[in-house]
Amino acid sequence: EDALFAFIGILDIFGFEFFQVNSFEQLCINFANEKLQQYFNVQVLRQEQEIYSREAIKFKEVVYADNQDCIDLIEKPPTGILAILEEE
Repeated sequence: EDALFAFIGILDIFGFEFFQVNSFEQLCINFANEKLQQYFNVQVLRQEQEIYSREAIKFKEVVYADNQDCIDLIEKPPTGILAILEEE
């Protein structure tokens, strides 16, 4: 009896590395990972679920963490880390 199972596999690149001392390079790597995770969340999770809802397709909602606050902390002017570093 072959059973067919539907699933969504998610590659998790969300989150920061934790070291005793982080370099600016590591901050940039972590920031890039956050931006990639956000792009994935929007393109694959949010937009697809919106399409399913509009087309009345039954599905189990995928709940995911929104990392916008973390991105804003780093890039949003005038108080983001990158904006502050640019002023220095």
